[in-house]
Amino acid sequence: MDYKTILVHVDESRRGQEQIRIAALLAQKHGAHLIGAAATGVAPQFLMPGVIGESNLALLEPAMSELREQAASRLAEFESAAWKMDVKSFEKRLVEDDAGAGLCLQARYSDLVVIGQVNPADYSAVLRADFPEYVLLNCGRPVLIVPYAGHFPACGKRVLVAWDASVEATRAVSASIPLLQQADLVQVVVLGRGNPSGAHGEQPGADIALYLARHGIKVEVSEQAMPKDIDTGNALLSHAADFGADLIVMGGYGHKRFREIMLGGVTQTVLESMTVPVMMVH
Repeated sequence: MDYKTILVHVDESRRGQEQIRIAALLAQKHGAHLIGAAATGVAPQFLMPGVIGESNLALLEPAMSELREQAASRLAEFESAAWKMDVKSFEKRLVEDDAGAGLCLQARYSDLVVIGQVNPADYSAVLRADFPEYVLLNCGRPVLIVPYAGHFPACGKRVLVAWDASVEATRAVSASIPLLQQADLVQVVVLGRGNPSGAHGEQPGADIALYLARHGIKVEVSEQAMPKDIDTGNALLSHAADFGADLIVMGGYGHKRFREIMLGGVTQTVLESMTVPVMMVH
């Protein structure tokens, strides 16, 4: 198992180059084909003459041309970065669609998706505020989310796995095995030890640690229980800092309610307050 195709979102944020750099590093490590995708931000169904009318379509065309030019400029920067980092195989794609929907469609044909955390201080006319949540819940692929603050020269040397024996956590661990196999150390921290279902076994964390060890992964189980006086999401981030993690692997939990995407508390806290890259799978 390995990553053969990595998709990176080439957005207009000030942090766009950091997620491109991390995606390029991963492509180098895994010998993967790297795809940089930049979206215009406008769904094609809104540009149909039957929807907005011929006259309105003509009025919108200059704005659409500008959005295409902006996306093409970002892709040129991606191409330059890929050349400089000596990525062996890469391509750029201009996506004529909403960024969320367009990236999720491209993700169907990728092994890993790299996106950025949304910075509330950065207004975007083409990027929805819940972009990471939308991609996580709709792309069907593992998503590596890069924080909008900080520099991460190494991503995946010291990895913290948040384990609660759920289906989502299981998918996250399986999808991250290519990364974990190249880590110097992987630490499993067990969440929800009081689970009455017995999913953690007699020794919480032992079963998943053994599973990872069989894949040739250097792994240990944290003996430190999550503190009770703060919420689990912040406790997880605090533990990651104590461990010196440069990557967190965890399940992404959520469900759709009406037209909003509501995520579980731990997932939402991590998405809002992450200090290192986080790999999630829903």
